[in-house]
Amino acid sequence: MSREVHSGPTDENQARGTPYSGDPEGGAGLATPLDKLALDEWHRSKGARMVPFAGYEMPVQYEGIMAEHLWTRENAGLFDVSHMGQLFIHGRGVDAALERVMPGDFKSAKDMKPKYSLLLNEEGGIIDDLMATRRGDDFYVVVNGATKHGDIDYLTQRMPDVVIDHMKEQALLALQGPKAAEVLDAAIPGVAQLGFMEGGPFRAFGHPLWISRSGYTGEDGFEISIPAIAVQSLADWLIADERVKPIGLGARDSLRLEAGLPLYGHDLDDRTTPVMAGLNFALNKRRRADGGFAGAMRILAELENGPPTLRVGFDIEGRQPVREGALILTGEGNEVGRITSGGFSPSLQRPIAMGYVGITFAEPGTALKLEQRGKLFDARVVPMPFVPHRYHRKGA
Repeated sequence: MSREVHSGPTDENQARGTPYSGDPEGGAGLATPLDKLALDEWHRSKGARMVPFAGYEMPVQYEGIMAEHLWTRENAGLFDVSHMGQLFIHGRGVDAALERVMPGDFKSAKDMKPKYSLLLNEEGGIIDDLMATRRGDDFYVVVNGATKHGDIDYLTQRMPDVVIDHMKEQALLALQGPKAAEVLDAAIPGVAQLGFMEGGPFRAFGHPLWISRSGYTGEDGFEISIPAIAVQSLADWLIADERVKPIGLGARDSLRLEAGLPLYGHDLDDRTTPVMAGLNFALNKRRRADGGFAGAMRILAELENGPPTLRVGFDIEGRQPVREGALILTGEGNEVGRITSGGFSPSLQRPIAMGYVGITFAEPGTALKLEQRGKLFDARVVPMPFVPHRYHRKGA
């Protein structure tokens, strides 16, 4: 197993998938049947409890969310995120086309450097959040599983001059945690040399892989795109290491909540702008000056004048979690927002939440009340992340 050396895009076997046909097979919201992951039987053999999610049967937990969460913070957790959409977008002017629907600077994007960006509608609402990586003249894009078919339809309509391949034959694993680099580098030498938000082509188990040093837990870690026919070999190899355990969707959610990362469909939707969501870092400086992306007029106005509401974090008194949908109230009982994500933090051993409030209530330290099923909870606005990020920085 060794790293492949490329200076441009990866080879066609890795990068190209089956051209998108418009068939929404396996898409979110379909009644039946649910799609199965390439590792479906593997998950069941490891004791996973499987639940419907984004059109698939997905592992929600193995030994328990608390244990899996803490294991990932201290060791390395293996997540199967193959339900997410992997797209290969290519053709003349693809960077300019992407800039019409997203606020990132794709024309100046450096090779092999994943960028977080936002797919926007004409009103400035967020259709999806995603990662896009220039690979030579083309882009590799990873979108959310529940939105991938809608994303492809929207991109196809808005970018008719480029080709969008849905890489259906690719699986996607994430190895996250402070021991992830040491473990993965033993299997695939060279991955530890990647910096945070860097990617590259590698080869293992007789197949090409695309690996980026990124993730969704706030920890150091990697996302690994691998042909589905080879994914079990990689999964078996990884969990043979005593530092690695398979981790379910439940712990993935509690980890990302502690990291203050929004979840599409809960903390983000097509009525929420990037400014409201506190994702101003995704609005490139040149694009702010030039505009020209979907919803630019509204978003630039919010940057200048402030948004009507803002996503904030909450520390909550007591031990009981407050969940999505709870009302956010002033001390006088006036509604000023709603919780969009909430749960008990395994790392902090107390309940935390995030939600949207009117801008005048968004200052850290503001005392508010949360109402859930008729019960009131005292809460205070706090900065996010709740648990500091531990991303890998070269030279740090």
